Amino acid sequence: MYTWAGPEIAVASTKAFTTQLMCIYLIALQFGVLRGNITEPMLEEYIEALEELAPQADRILSEKETIQRFASCQFNKTKAFFMGRLFDYAISLESALKLKEISYTHSEAFAAGELKHGPIALVDDSTLVVAICTQTALFDKMESNIKEVKARGATVLVITFEDEPYFNNTADEVFRIPRTLDSITPILSVIPCQLYAYYCAVQRGLDPDKPRNLAKSVTVE
Repeated sequence: MYTWAGPEIAVASTKAFTTQLMCIYLIALQFGVLRGNITEPMLEEYIEALEELAPQADRILSEKETIQRFASCQFNKTKAFFMGRLFDYAISLESALKLKEISYTHSEAFAAGELKHGPIALVDDSTLVVAICTQTALFDKMESNIKEVKARGATVLVITFEDEPYFNNTADEVFRIPRTLDSITPILSVIPCQLYAYYCAVQRGLDPDKPRNLAKSVTVE
């Protein structure tokens, strides 16, 4: 299935990831219709939300200076953790990958529910924690995780919805994305994370389009 994303200039390509996600959503919706799990009104709601993603992504990009300023203060952190729950955990994995690929920062992702089972042992004042918080039913649990890492000296960036005040008094910085259906937020929530990786690379004097040791295609096992 072609994504029609155009040429991939950089290895750490944002459009490759987001267009692949969009294609997967369309396939999933089609399967849902065929299996009778998605009704016509549900399908219309999802299609309308997907059609809104392009202008919503433009709005995020129009505020990229916020991420740039934050990166200019945090690019020298020795380690970065990304955490989230449900869909946010999946985006945490992609975000940690991008940061290590192009800025060479030690970064990893974990499900926020696993924080006390290992990752918290590494948290100190040299740590950046990016908490992706777009699953509204889990805000209470995410806030508890954020307080735990803050108590150990970490700097916390929260990515959540616009007009959402929940984390205002908890995080060091909040970056807001347009509100959409919880299940399709990954296409939007990944953008500020990838921007952060890009600006960290630039701040470190690295070329984000030509990361070391990476290949566009794997031709050997």
